[in-house]
Formats: sequence, structure tokens, C-alpha cells
Amino acid sequence: MCLCIFSIPLAAQQIKYTDGNDSWNSNQLGNHRAVVQFSGKGNVAKTTIEWRRRDENPDLKRIIVQDAKTGATILNVKTENINRENGTIFFEPISGNGNYYVYFMPYIDEGTANYLKGVYAKPENKADAQWLAKVKTNMADNCTLTEIQSINAFNSFYPMDVIATAAETKDIIAKNSGNSFLVFPEDRIYSIRMKNDLPQRWIQKGVQNTFSDTALKGEYLAFQLGVYALQDLSSVKISFSDLKNSNGETISSKNISCINTDGVKYDGSVFASTVSVAKGKVQAMWCGVDVPQTAAAGTYTGKATVTADGKSTAITLQITVKNEVTKNGGIDSPEKMTRLKWLNSTLAQENTVIAPYTPLVVKDAEVSLLGRKVVLGSDGFPSQIQTFFTPEMTTITTKANDILSAPFAFHFVDASGKEVAQWKNTGLKFTKKEAGTVAWESTSTSKSVQMDVNASIEFDGFLHYTVKVTALEDVTFNDINFQMPIQPTSAKYMMGLGQKGGDRPATFDWKWDVAHKNQDGAWIGSVNSGLQFSFRDEKYSRPLNTNFYLQKPLLLPTSWGNENKGGITITPNQKSVLVNAYSGARSMKKGDVLYYNFTLLITPFHKIDTDFQWDNKFYHKYSPIDTIVKTGATVINIHHANAINPYINYPFIEFKKMKTYIDEAHEKGLKVKIYNTVREVSNKAYETFALKSLGHEIYSPGKGGGFSWLQEHVGDDYIPAWFVPEIKDAAIVNSGMNRWHNYYVEGMNWLTQNVGIDGIYLDDVAFDRITMKRIKRVLTKDGHPGIIDLHSANQYNKSDGFNNSANLYMEHFPYINKLWFGEYFDYEKGQPDFFLTEVSGIPFGLMGEMLQDGGNPWRGMVYGMTNRLPWSDNADPREIWKLWDSFGIKGSEMIGYWSENCPVKTSNAKVLATVYKKNGTALISIASWADTDVKVKLNIDWKKLGINPAKATITAPAVTNFQPAQTFTANDEIPVSKGKGWLLIVK
Repeated sequence: MCLCIFSIPLAAQQIKYTDGNDSWNSNQLGNHRAVVQFSGKGNVAKTTIEWRRRDENPDLKRIIVQDAKTGATILNVKTENINRENGTIFFEPISGNGNYYVYFMPYIDEGTANYLKGVYAKPENKADAQWLAKVKTNMADNCTLTEIQSINAFNSFYPMDVIATAAETKDIIAKNSGNSFLVFPEDRIYSIRMKNDLPQRWIQKGVQNTFSDTALKGEYLAFQLGVYALQDLSSVKISFSDLKNSNGETISSKNISCINTDGVKYDGSVFASTVSVAKGKVQAMWCGVDVPQTAAAGTYTGKATVTADGKSTAITLQITVKNEVTKNGGIDSPEKMTRLKWLNSTLAQENTVIAPYTPLVVKDAEVSLLGRKVVLGSDGFPSQIQTFFTPEMTTITTKANDILSAPFAFHFVDASGKEVAQWKNTGLKFTKKEAGTVAWESTSTSKSVQMDVNASIEFDGFLHYTVKVTALEDVTFNDINFQMPIQPTSAKYMMGLGQKGGDRPATFDWKWDVAHKNQDGAWIGSVNSGLQFSFRDEKYSRPLNTNFYLQKPLLLPTSWGNENKGGITITPNQKSVLVNAYSGARSMKKGDVLYYNFTLLITPFHKIDTDFQWDNKFYHKYSPIDTIVKTGATVINIHHANAINPYINYPFIEFKKMKTYIDEAHEKGLKVKIYNTVREVSNKAYETFALKSLGHEIYSPGKGGGFSWLQEHVGDDYIPAWFVPEIKDAAIVNSGMNRWHNYYVEGMNWLTQNVGIDGIYLDDVAFDRITMKRIKRVLTKDGHPGIIDLHSANQYNKSDGFNNSANLYMEHFPYINKLWFGEYFDYEKGQPDFFLTEVSGIPFGLMGEMLQDGGNPWRGMVYGMTNRLPWSDNADPREIWKLWDSFGIKGSEMIGYWSENCPVKTSNAKVLATVYKKNGTALISIASWADTDVKVKLNIDWKKLGINPAKATITAPAVTNFQPAQTFTANDEIPVSKGKGWLLIVK
């Protein structure tokens, strides 16, 4: 990425492009300047700068001239004929002969610090009239352009952002008349950046028909073929011949591919894309030769043939293979684009069972999995779903918790209001029985419709249903609905469809509104049994999230949504809580097909691992290892924007520093996890322009803007994301489900195997459960701990489409070790049902922590939660950690207030108690949600607690900023301040 001095030969002069070494304030002056030397007489200098700019409308951007000697800004400036190719500037040379700086793209940063809106300063005229009167526009230039500087190497326009002039472009087109396109082979080091202009570099090189490069054995050698369209091209394809050396040895054409048109999707299916190029546009086609390790040294020759609309151009490839084998396929040198191969990876794609889950077991129509069971009806839908978790969520038993009160069923109601009856079905047929996936099918037929059900369940409790409804005759329906009758005991709480997590409302009525709301389903359940459901069709595409939902919202399902006629009602009766997903009136012609697809997640996913919570104390900052050891923390979460992980979601640039840090941490008994997710990616990614060449596959379409670097080099059609002012790290939003997830999986594997990371800290997630499973597999491979904790800011707001973080990310919960929910969660106003369902993770087999304003430590401990160290004021869990250790909380049995088996309750329904029980002792956490200060008595079931009340002592140990030391008896009234509580040790 380094830039030394480069020269471009021109007829009249040599222009040097140099690195300014951050020697000026770019926030005031911009990233680019021309250095001109005045050698004339008088007080009017004239310079014509051939800057060859890619930005549009340079005449609308300010010019600032500065005296190099004094640093003074010159006010007497006049501009003339400012265009993309060149511009003329007159200025007053206030220090006489010498150097002057002409800054030509100064910008103003608006917006917020982390979401910039870069705006280019508009021209201004501060020159006085007397000086302007001396300016003769026809005077000769009396300055020499000595160099064009960028603030640093990363901001340089040279060579791929330096445009060809209109005349040069016209000339090269004229010399190649009769062609429908031109092909410019280009080295991997010089990423093609511009779509609207040819780079001057190609004019100087001319049209080439040969590409030559060298590679090591085993290396992935990337190269580019720049296609310049002389007419509209509807389909650009590239084919490759075998490469052969003089001895007849071959590198097969199977080892050569173009990532723009061919590859493997994130889910392992085939990727194929049609590339079209409009007249006058440039399209980079990134290709790669996967050189076998066994290839003999020598020069291999073959052809790459670019074809578009029946015309073709052949480029000779000459690849010299050196007599040296590369390590890791060259992956350790990402600046050479060797990791583009990762875009088509299938690593960890096989659906093997991940611990702690167990293989699926099929018996007759029953499918059993860890802690749960699904019983299937002959129509393919569940007739019963059961869980076997205790109310405490710490063990699995043989006692079943029924989730359904009756089987799931579709109902087709005809125009007269009668339900379509006399269904015949083929019965249940299993099509796959594997440890990780069981699949089945069933077809049901009536006189008017056929319903083909194809479904599967995975080892973690995820079910996917494809329900294809085909009209066998012209038919009109008053409604097609799907009913899920749930046992009231498994429907205490609800989260989603506009409802914050908490007690389920008595009745509920919801309508589709995808333009504004990221809502297509909900979770209904109790602590130890529940279901999440989502309604989709065959065109479902995962929307953007975390501030960006409105820029790529859900697609309204044609079936369920039915032009916004559809919705969901939830109605209880004595026997059932009926979830009714209706789609409303519609007509179908014979042969019409609708897809009423849906997904289910059976919760909880596994029992709670309380010992993990007590053992793993997290420290959220890049600090010296010895400093962290002294805090008592055992796991370090390295966020981004620091020395070892500077660039957001691209932790590969300072990996050597990262490894040194992690090695020291491991020596001193600590684990290290890093911030790395998919949602946006740093502009420092080596592959930025290769990814941009893929159209909207990896980067979301958008209006552009944001930080100046993005505007000056990426250009347009992107969404700017998180920005770090201190290091000017500017991220670009990912588009959703794409091959960057393959790269992400490979990257995590590389970091685990080569750098030694112990897991990842996820800051919101923009990938689905397929990628999450792959990530968990590579992070835990070869005995690595693979700890994954998920942070989310509260997604229940306008820009996130009013979704709940826990509902949005529930598909990932089977593989998460800890939750951090998060900014904008209100721990003061939030009621216990909100804490339990939307913050704690407990109904899903997880535990969590708090973040916003340090959380509420008293309420948090009722759920085993503390807060994040070090992060904000009053967020220091160390005193509570010390109490955990002195009490010996590891190995204790957590019995929450939500369980009927909890041995301690208080005399006030709004003051709750959770018990951490051991032999002969217990830690009681009580917290108040009462509106005022109150006094409560403890109602203790001494037998359940296993302690003799005659010998019992109740003490509150001193905990700084939490509670004073105090002793109580079982009969005392304990004072509880509003919003606070106690930690009491009973012995």
C-alpha cells in the first residue's frame, strides 16, 4: 500500500505524484494539492494544472492557495476554466518566487462523528478588486507544476484514479474502430477503480493483448481484465484455456475462474452472474489462477477469451511459476489479492452437529433433539412439539412440556365461507435422515388446491417449511390461513410484531407493513418452552439491519401479505392461545402457485451453563495484559480502532501485533476475542475495489457520500457506514447474504489457526444461521474455545424497523455463549418480564450482561448479569465478581424467581428473589421493581433451601457502590430502596 514518487511521461512535462506524509490539515484543506513553483515577476502568478480529476463538477469545489514558505492562506485568487482535465488559477505570490500549494478538493465534515456527511467547500471570492484588475487572463503561465501530492499514500489518485482526457479516449476508440469493446489486462496491484473513465495508465500502455505475471507454487494469482464498452454489452463472459509450458505440463483451465460471473454462494449453492456494461463504461473482471503446489517451475501460456454479445477478444496469459512453494496458498499476503479465492469457499459447509447438540433421532413420526421433540402429522406439519427443560433452565429431564394444544393446520375458506374439506394426503415421507438434518415431504390434495409440503429440522431446533399451494381449478377464497394452537403454559410471554418482550397481551392484532417495520414473525413462549415463527415466501431476502433497515426492507410475501390484506391475530381461550396467520381474500387461476413458507425455532436451545458465566469475566478494552490480569478478568474483548485491530471488520492488517498480544495473554492465563462481524467493512480492506466490481452483490446500493475518501475513490452507489475520526476508518455497508460470508468464514478460520483468537465479539449481525454455524465450526476446530458473544443496540426504533434484538438474532442464539443487550435498553423502566425475555437470554439457554449507563446491578444479579468493564461511569462489576468468588458461586444451582421451585420469595410481589444454592449455604439476590422504597420479609422454604433455620445466619457482605455490610434475621423486615436490592448470604 506504500506510495513512493511516480512519474507520468507527458509531452510537455513530467508530473510527479507524491505522498504528503500527513503534512497538512486535511480536515481544512482536503486530501490533495498541487505544488507549483512561481518564477515570474510582478504580483500575479498563473498556473494551469493538469490534474486529471475523476470527480464531477470540479468547478463547484473551492480552490485554496497557500504560501509554502509561511503557511499563509492567499486571499487574492482567481480561477478560470476549472474542469476535470485541468484548471487555471491566478494568485498573488506574496513571498515572491518559490513554492505555493494549490489545494483543490477541500471538504467540510457534517453529520455526526461516527456517521459523517462529507460536503465539498464551494468556491468563494475574497480577492480585492485592485488585484483582480491586474489579472490578464491571456497572460502566459509563469509557474511550473512540480508535483501533485495526496495527504498520504492511501489517498493517492495515482495511477488508477488519474483519468484519460476526452481527446485521448476519443483517439484510442478511433484506433480500435470496429470493436464492440476493448480489453485492458491489469495487474492485481493496481485495482481498477473508475467506471466512467479510462485511467491515463491505459492510454500510455495502449491496448494490450498479453498479460504476464509471476506466481509461487500453490499461490492464488489474481489479475484483472478491464472491459471498456464501445457499445452496450448485455452479457460479458470469460473462458480460459489450459496453461501449458514448453515441456507440455499443464495448469488446467479448471483452476482459472472469474469471480464476477462464477463461484459458490454463501450457502454452498452455485453462484452465476450476468455482467452487462453500458456504452462508455469500464467493468473490472477479476480473475484468478489457482496454481497447484505440484506445478513444475516454468512459464505457462494460454488464453483468456472475453466474449460479449457474440464478439470476442483473446488475451494471451503468460504465467511464470517460480521454483518455490508458498505458505497457505499465498493467503498471508492479502495485499496481493490472494484472498479473493475465499469468496468461493465451501469451508465448514457440511451440516455436522456442533456441541453441545446431539444427533437427531427419528422414531416413527417423531424427531428428537437436544431437550426437545417434534411429532409430525401425516400432512407434514407438527401435531405436537415438546421441550424437556426444567423451569430453572439448568437441567433437562424426561418430563415433557407440551407447546401445542392441537396440530398446526392450514385452512382454505372458500367464497361462501365454507372450509375446503375432503383432503387426501400421501402421508409422511422422510427424504433425509442425517445426524444434522432430517427432511420430509407430504402432499395434500382437495378438489380445488394441492398443497406440497417440504420441510426439514436441524439439530439446533430450526425448522424450515416450504409450502407450495397450487390451484387445480379457478378458485376464489375468503381466506387462506395457518393456525398454531399453543398451550397457555407455553405462551406466557411474547416478543416481536411490534411488541416489546414481556407478558403476552390478552389479544393481539397485527398487519404487515414492510416499508416501515422489520417484522415477519414473533416469539411466544415460557421460560422453558417456546416457539419463534417467521412467515416468508420464495422471494425472501434478508433485509439490512442496525440503522439501515429502511434502505433495504423486507419484501412483502405475495402469499402471506397478499397486498397488505394479511396479518396475524392471537386469541386465547380456556384450552389454547391461537396464533392465526391469515392472508385474506384472493382468487387463483388454475395453475397459479403461492408459497406459504415459514420457519420455526423451538426454544430453549440448551440448558444454561451458569459456570461459564462465573468463570468468564470479560474486559472490553485493548490494554496491557498485566493491567487486565489485576482486574480479575479472564477474557479480553478487543474492539476495533486500536493498535492490533484498527479497521472495522477487517482484522487482517495488523495481525502480527495481534498475535504477539494474544500469545502474551495466553501465557498469563487469559483468553482474547476480537471484534469482527459482517454488516459493514472498512475501506482499508485490500479487496475494496474488487468487491465493488461485483456490482451490488457485496456492497449495498446507495446514494454514496460520507467520508471524503469514499467519495473520491469509490465514487458513488454505496452506503457509507461507521466512521472512526481518529484513524479515518470509513466503512461501507454490506448488502446482505452474499459471498463475503465465505470470505468471513475463511478469515475467522485463518485468525483462529494462525493468530490464536479464542472467539469473536459480534456487534450486531448481518448474516444468517448458515454462516453462524460455519463460524462456530471453524472457531471451535482443533480444540479452540470458540467463544461467541453478541452485542446489540436496541433495534426497537424507526431506523431498525421496530424489531427486537432478541427476536432479530434468535436464529444465532444456539451458537452464542453470552449476550450484551446493550445500548438504548432501559434497565430502569424495564419490568421483570422485559428483562427476562428481551435482555437476559435465559428462556433460550443463555445468560447476558448489561451496557447502557452501566445497567442496574441489583436487577441484573437476579438474572446473573453484571455490566461491561471498563466502559462507562458506574460500570464496574469487579466488586460483584469478588463476592462471586468469596461465596464460591461456581458450581451453585441457580433457581430464578420465574421457577415455582425457587425456595425464597419476598412479601412484596414487586421485589423478586433468585437463589444461588450450594450445600449448606445460598446467595440470595433480591431486586425491587416497586414504585417507592419498601420493606420486605423473606419467605424462605428452608427445606428446599437445605438449611436448618434454627442455625441459619443471613448477612449482607459489604460491596462497594452496591450495599453496606449488614446482618438480618429471617423475621426482619429488610429495607429495599427503589430500583435497588441486596445480595444476601444464608448459611
